Amino acid sequence: MTDLPTVPVGAMSEAGAPGLRARRPAGPRRSRAHRLSRTDKTVLTVMVAVPTALVVGLVWLPALATVILSFSNWDGIGGLGTIHWIGFDNYQNVVTNYPPFKPAIEHNLIWLAVMFLIATPLGMFLAVLLDRQLRASRFYQTSFFLPVVLSLALLGFIWQLIYSSDQGLLNAVLGTKVDWYGDPSVNLWAVLVAASWRHTGYIMLLYLAGLKAVDPSLREAAQMDGASERRAFFSVVFPVMRPVNVIILVVTVIESLRAFDLVWVINKGRNGLELISALVTNNVVGEASRIGFGSALATIMLVISLVFITIYLATVMREDT
Repeated sequence: MTDLPTVPVGAMSEAGAPGLRARRPAGPRRSRAHRLSRTDKTVLTVMVAVPTALVVGLVWLPALATVILSFSNWDGIGGLGTIHWIGFDNYQNVVTNYPPFKPAIEHNLIWLAVMFLIATPLGMFLAVLLDRQLRASRFYQTSFFLPVVLSLALLGFIWQLIYSSDQGLLNAVLGTKVDWYGDPSVNLWAVLVAASWRHTGYIMLLYLAGLKAVDPSLREAAQMDGASERRAFFSVVFPVMRPVNVIILVVTVIESLRAFDLVWVINKGRNGLELISALVTNNVVGEASRIGFGSALATIMLVISLVFITIYLATVMREDT
């Protein structure tokens, strides 16, 4: 018998012998780096630069200018060379020699208390009810959210029809002739009712969106453990919505601090409706035109707002880590 020649495996694989094809070990594949084209880079640059420029130009620079001008007594007339720097005198005058400042602080605190203790819980309650898929829930959502999208002029007109001292709906129902907007003892509470009407719908929409994002299995697990619907909400659902709760808290605080539109439409923030935002406007664009003094008031409001914004950002960053 003739011995067959020995053929290397590589040669047999090159010849195409079945079953003997050698396979090379697969090496690591080189990932191709995706390089952006010049057009993509231009688009990305514009998309980043334009919003950044708008935020810096419309928010940060005016805020920085406000803080700087708060140390001056500039009246806005003349160039920047006419600015006279007086240090912390504006802040001292705000605290000691400006009578409307104390009522404004008290009214802002009352505004915050009403929004936080009445309007916000009411918005949460409405969101919980609408989350149960009630009949005509879309209609209720639209009805409750409608005050948020109404214009300021229309909103003021609606409440003027209700609060009018001569032909108002409220006086007609109660049989009284109260000047709801003119009486300093009641006008703040009348405006708070109108403001709560708007704030409730806003909070309802935010909280309803948060409830839709909750995993239904959490509620089912709580029900299987024998928890009532109320117990399941406060022990399971509400803690899960902690980020939404923080956002709602910060929104409520900021909305209370910058409350302005309704009181300005009624009586420009005077006669019982003093608020910090109205005082800022009265001093900056009013007859007095005290840019430095108004800037000091705005800086005080800015510092108070930054406290709550910092708490919000710290909470969000802690959730992400």
